[in-house]
Amino acid sequence: QVQLVESGGGLVQAGDSLRLSCVASGRTFANYAIAWFRQAPDKEREFVAAITWNGASTSNTQTGRFFISTDNAKNTVFLQMNSLKPGDTAVYFCAASVGRIGVRPNEYDSWGQGTQVTVSS
Repeated sequence: QVQLVESGGGLVQAGDSLRLSCVASGRTFANYAIAWFRQAPDKEREFVAAITWNGASTSNTQTGRFFISTDNAKNTVFLQMNSLKPGDTAVYFCAASVGRIGVRPNEYDSWGQGTQVTVSS
């Protein structure tokens, strides 16, 4: 099973940017898809974006300010978040699945512990 560690969250003001990182270890990643989800208090976990190690990606159109990318040499997936809004406040998780990209949490087998992003107005 792959291990995932997120970092980069924090407290920012509306309009700021943040870049989250997800470092993966424990497997050969050529066949994996890595996704970012977020979960706000009292809300369901929401798909943000996902990418494969050969660069295919998809994202939630409601988070069009967010961009996913990879550094394959470092087994790291990034989520660049721009023009942050208070509604973006959530715990952000990365997740891994073998095979193609999915948009539902139950399509992913491995999860990180999450990183908190708080956006003040």
